[in-house]
Amino acid sequence: MARIAVIGAGMGAMATAARLAVAGHQVTVYERGATYGGAVGRYARDGFVFDTGPGLVHLPAVYRDLFVKTGKRPLEECAELVQIDPAVRYVLPDSRTVTLPGGSHGGAAAAVGAAFGPGSGERWSAVLGRARDAWDATRRPLLEEPLRPGREALGRDPYPALRGSGLLRRRPPTLAEVAVRELGGDGPDELLTARVRAYGIDPATAPASAAVLPYMEQTFGSWYVRGGTRELATAVYERCLERKVAFEFGATVREALVRDDRAAGLRLADGTEVEADCVVCAVDPQKLRIPLTADSTPARTEPGRWYTLFAALRGPREADAVHRTLLGPVTVLRPDDPATRPDAEHEAVTVHAVVTAGSTEPSPSAEDLLTAAARAVPGLRERLLWHELRTPADVEAATGAVGGRVPAPSLAGAGGRLLHPANSTGVPGLYLAGGWAHPGGGLAHAGMTGALVAGLIVEGAEFRGSR
Repeated sequence: MARIAVIGAGMGAMATAARLAVAGHQVTVYERGATYGGAVGRYARDGFVFDTGPGLVHLPAVYRDLFVKTGKRPLEECAELVQIDPAVRYVLPDSRTVTLPGGSHGGAAAAVGAAFGPGSGERWSAVLGRARDAWDATRRPLLEEPLRPGREALGRDPYPALRGSGLLRRRPPTLAEVAVRELGGDGPDELLTARVRAYGIDPATAPASAAVLPYMEQTFGSWYVRGGTRELATAVYERCLERKVAFEFGATVREALVRDDRAAGLRLADGTEVEADCVVCAVDPQKLRIPLTADSTPARTEPGRWYTLFAALRGPREADAVHRTLLGPVTVLRPDDPATRPDAEHEAVTVHAVVTAGSTEPSPSAEDLLTAAARAVPGLRERLLWHELRTPADVEAATGAVGGRVPAPSLAGAGGRLLHPANSTGVPGLYLAGGWAHPGGGLAHAGMTGALVAGLIVEGAEFRGSR
């Protein structure tokens, strides 16, 4: 039985801790804040409840597998997940709307065809078919296996872009270029680029392989956790407690200790040293100056900065309202959940906007987000009781993320700059988990790090992922 210290209590950290504990190890989690969940928090006021982090779960199989592997009760007995349908409604710049069903490629193609005319639905299906090819080519090395030395293979874009545009003679096309060429501009391209932008990825610089993200959503669905995503964090935390994982809150880690060229424990802010046989860093490794190998240190693009507006509305949610609406860089979430509002005569609305790295656009104000949300929520201005804006500074204060930045999922292509550091580091016994490590940010991807790190610790460097 090894003594394992985990830095941070986010979703990836807890997924790792639970798997290691069930393997028989003594696991203690050290968290700078007062609670668990990292970015998956909750804000409550006047009977209204909002998620401070992601409001939807993609690839819920990641958490179903976690619960199957760590205890008797399945995920469905610990948290209620509901697939949202429709999956998303788009409001285009010219105010046209397009609503895509959830979990149905044929239904989505029919909706696109009805909105944009003959041939558009077939083009949408063809793009998702090419995205499926990219998914099949990279699913295991990008998501289910530890990042192997050398990034040449994942540095190449696996998306089979159409030839004949002239782009392939100079360089691989970006997602934005693929969207215009293969779907057509003036609307249809927005169906692809807006979905990717919602992850904090700039379509103008992202590789075409970013199309796997809309493909993943359309294939596996988008899921809402009753009571808010915080309920999923609570379920994972309680599973950790069941497996005898210890939590130390208010414990800021200053550095990971290395002795005799291997991990030896932690030093806390008060000077206390904690001995450990293995250390798992589940926060941004740059904060603790974690030594990484050359192969595991990609020249990554800086993640986006997130702005979130909480809006408390009087009046009931209309019967035909959809859960998620995309308006360019803005996402509006309107869960039909009694747990989020004082009563049926009120509604809680969350508005997200991301400013991608390198963007010259000004940071959105509360007024900007209200104006955008009003295009998705009828009568929003008249119904508004109060609103609060959460800025990247607030994110940094709550989670410790430098600049309040939120990591995006790893993507193949672009020379590997959208990959994240490998789960193994340059120091034996020191590992990386959570959204800042392979395979990147997002609930599903961060949860996957639990299986990868636990596999590396339990089975050793020869671990190649579960089959």
